[in-house]
Amino acid sequence: MSGRRSVALIGTRGYPSYYGGFETAVRRLAPYLAENGWDVTVYGRDGAQRENDPTRDPRVKTRITKGVETKSLSTLSYGFTAVLDAALRKPDVALVMNVAHGFWLPLLKLRGVPTLVNVDGLEWERAKWGTLAKLVFRAGARTTAWWGDRLVCDAKAIARYWKRVFDVDGTFIPYGGDEPRELPVPPESTHRGYALVVARFVPENTIEEFIEAAASIAVSHDVIIVGSSGYGGELDDAVAALAESNPRVTWLGHVSDDDRLFALWQHAGAYFHGHSVGGTNPALVQAMLCGVPIVARDTVYNREVLDDTGVFVEPQAAAIAAAVTALLDDPARQESLAAAARSRARRHYTWDGVCARYEEELLRLASL
Repeated sequence: MSGRRSVALIGTRGYPSYYGGFETAVRRLAPYLAENGWDVTVYGRDGAQRENDPTRDPRVKTRITKGVETKSLSTLSYGFTAVLDAALRKPDVALVMNVAHGFWLPLLKLRGVPTLVNVDGLEWERAKWGTLAKLVFRAGARTTAWWGDRLVCDAKAIARYWKRVFDVDGTFIPYGGDEPRELPVPPESTHRGYALVVARFVPENTIEEFIEAAASIAVSHDVIIVGSSGYGGELDDAVAALAESNPRVTWLGHVSDDDRLFALWQHAGAYFHGHSVGGTNPALVQAMLCGVPIVARDTVYNREVLDDTGVFVEPQAAAIAAAVTALLDDPARQESLAAAARSRARRHYTWDGVCARYEEELLRLASL
């Protein structure tokens, strides 16, 4: 690369942060770009990043902007102040995560800052959002189609949707994962002896159906549940009640320690992946690289990622319980699926390959 390029990463909670898929991507991409000679600035929120994280790369700069801390306004408000600050500083290129920030892209365009926008999934289809929020996300997608210079879609199915609905092309760049070292069996479990779910407690992740299925699975096998809603509510209460009433069910809440989470995936006998909205899911990719047998909700996105390396089920408690129990009772099938999923992820979903493709797109824009 000739000269030193500058890039602003906008739309996440900061660096390093462990909130979700965008934050995971930034934890890998920001140091990668810095290592390759970029001047990297990541915008974030006060208190949302780990300042003393040992994995933090000191070459990555962070800037904190203000916003309104509510479920409906935080994304838009933090995005606006981050875009405004970046427009004033005028980096060579901006990587913007989330179509909700499409409203603010004209500010960057007016300053001559080209934008690469990761459109994520179809947020306006998520059940967790109310009618107004869905309308805002859909409008943000439309403005992103108008004002974004290049788009990144993390699944081929998402790229096809954007071409069909918004008549714009998107570059396919999935999420990546890390293949961990061999980790010890978690203390509350036995190798291949338990069912596992890892998810935020929202309806589109099939948590309600899994809770019902877990009661049946726990008749003969242990069940470990990782995740929460983040806000409390009916699903958290239901999981708490199930864990309290059934000694075979363990609820660990949110697990931010990667080794602990990777160990749970490595040693599970069946991992249920119930995500239904979005593209390439980071948790699914990471689970594959951990070598876990996977039962997934039957969606176009999960089939794209897993191909023939998982078991697919409809989002019904009885179907989930039957598929998970059958896999827990079949050690040979467990090992066959685990090995196939890991092999597929090694070929298609590594962070080195993902980061290289992001840099290629950023370089193309920065050279305009």
